[in-house]
Amino acid sequence: MPERVCIIGLGYVGLPLACLCVEKGFEVKGFDIDRQRIEKITRGVPPIRDSFLEKTLPLVYEKIKVSSKQGDVLPNTDIFIVAVPTPAEKSRPDLKPLKSACRAISKFVSKNSLVIIESTIYPGTVEEIVLPILEKSGLKCSQDFLLGHCPERIDPGNKKFVLQKIPRVLACTSPEGNKKALDFYRSIIDADIMVLNSVREAEAVKVVENTFRDINIAYVNELAKSFEKMKIDLPQVIRGASTKPFGYMPFYPGPGVGGHCIAQDPYYLISKARKHGFEHSFLKLARKINNSMPAHVVGIIESALAAKNIKLEDSKICILGLSYKPDIDDTRESPSLKIVDLLLKKRVKLKIFDPFLPKESNVASLIEAIAGCNCIVLCAHHSQFVEKLSPEFLAANNAQIIVDTHNVLDKKGIQAKGIVYKGVGA
Repeated sequence: MPERVCIIGLGYVGLPLACLCVEKGFEVKGFDIDRQRIEKITRGVPPIRDSFLEKTLPLVYEKIKVSSKQGDVLPNTDIFIVAVPTPAEKSRPDLKPLKSACRAISKFVSKNSLVIIESTIYPGTVEEIVLPILEKSGLKCSQDFLLGHCPERIDPGNKKFVLQKIPRVLACTSPEGNKKALDFYRSIIDADIMVLNSVREAEAVKVVENTFRDINIAYVNELAKSFEKMKIDLPQVIRGASTKPFGYMPFYPGPGVGGHCIAQDPYYLISKARKHGFEHSFLKLARKINNSMPAHVVGIIESALAAKNIKLEDSKICILGLSYKPDIDDTRESPSLKIVDLLLKKRVKLKIFDPFLPKESNVASLIEAIAGCNCIVLCAHHSQFVEKLSPEFLAANNAQIIVDTHNVLDKKGIQAKGIVYKGVGA
């Protein structure tokens, strides 16, 4: 008889994992409080735009029992996997969804059950918060049930590093837990899996990974502000530095940091360290720099318009792309939304177009979006935008100013057409 897996939280992490578990022969159940999401899944319709789900869910949805009622799916489970969001509200970790999920599991956890937390958490969460909630069941951790952490690793839209090909790390509170968790992940993941010495080490891995990226992006974003004043093309400098085969890793400037992980995880480490009497000055500064970038982009727009003797409040601006990264529909913590909000507060007339987010767009096509606008702002560099926005296309459509927040367009070609080009650090 196949082991019974119940995944709590059927979003960007949980639903692909559920599909993968079905493919690997597990009996799979899923719980989510979003009834609309559950209804779509029961029809085989992905509630989020994801190439893996679009391909796989229609083939396996009938084998996944999903519900927004705990009693329908949580009983009689061998392996519970928690993949609920762990946001940071006002720079403070919000563990309410995680606690709620654990309270639900505590009603149904049984002898020899394995509970794995995949949600991003700060070191100490499993042993200090999750474990006491689960033990309210009357069962004892490591003695009656097994508990551990395997931080999720998923990159929406990445066709190379798909879920089953990404190496993982894990740790449980007991050797028995390590063995069972390792056996489970080895059965679904076609990549290396490292077992660490403690759950706290596993919890720290994810926040270290994403804080590393946040800090390095902040570094190049601060360089962008500096180099703009010195008239140095930062993307060219980065290309030059990248020729060094050792001791350098390229990061690139942009409009800010988005997504659930990089924009949130540093706050988990900052908060936990503060409770232990340590202040992460470096991490806080990185967050401050990256959070400042949407306003910096608005400043670039304003100065570009001023060069054409156009006041910001009198302009009509085209915003291309709302998601936080290219070719997906995920707007979590997207700097594009912050740029839109800042411009609307200045009462700027906006045309907004994102082919992945038609409901959030106020025009239906790229041509309609750029028509009659004083300035085109490329916020999310979807591949179709990058391919279409050639110097010839922009000139043919009477573009005046292009603000390229990711420095991906043909700068020299655009300028050769007499169009004002502004990048971030370029």
